[in-house]
Amino acid sequence: MLRMSDKSAATPAVAARTAIAFRGGGFVPGRSAWAAAAAFAALLAAWHLASATGVLPALFMPSPGAVGIALWRLAESGALAQHVAVSLQRIALGWSLGVGAGLACGIAMGLFTLARAAGLPVAMALFPIPKIALLPLFILWLGIGEASKLATIGLGVFFPTVVGAMAAVDNVPRSLVRMGQSFGLPPWRIVFSIVLPGALPGILAGFRISAAIALILLVSAEMIGAQFGIGAFILAAGNLMQTDQLLAGVALLSVLGLAIGALLTALERTLLRWR
Repeated sequence: MLRMSDKSAATPAVAARTAIAFRGGGFVPGRSAWAAAAAFAALLAAWHLASATGVLPALFMPSPGAVGIALWRLAESGALAQHVAVSLQRIALGWSLGVGAGLACGIAMGLFTLARAAGLPVAMALFPIPKIALLPLFILWLGIGEASKLATIGLGVFFPTVVGAMAAVDNVPRSLVRMGQSFGLPPWRIVFSIVLPGALPGILAGFRISAAIALILLVSAEMIGAQFGIGAFILAAGNLMQTDQLLAGVALLSVLGLAIGALLTALERTLLRWR
């Protein structure tokens, strides 16, 4: 009996000394550069193999090498830099205008009842309209120059930004707002110290969606009444059945999308260090 009691008394001490595995890991996004490089390498290898074996006809789907040669010739001629510069200018101006106005309206709708009651039905009514369908109307109003293209891009990113910013403000925990009120913080201090920092992750996530929409609208707008730009270049190459140059333009769009994504990722790391 004494031995059994001694053993039972020693059991808690042994359990106290036993290491317990940490269970709080996971659900944390990490980075893996080799996985992305491997995915792109596998995609290019499959494309090259399909082209070399004749599965993909060269006339309709040139090999990666042919697309690379077309890109190199465009770079040597200076046309590549010209088209990319024009497209970058358009997407930067159009996206900035649309996102700036959308953030102001979305945050106001998230904070004020009157703004939400007046703005939400209008946003829900106009959001589903394809903005590229309005481009001919913008051309009639603003001319065939840059203003109509910027208006198309800006309006296209405006409504997703409004909805995303409003939802981000709504998702801020109300317990934090009540805590600020209990400490006697003025409303403006609660907005700038609690609401906006809490809504920032959702707002930045909306930036990625609006940037993708802006890129799509950019190409569509440049295919109508534009002499320079990636969209105009792709349309001209398609009309001439120059599929290697057409795919070179598509590759440029892919690289541009990756560059925009990298910039937004750097912005998130800078602004969301507190997470």
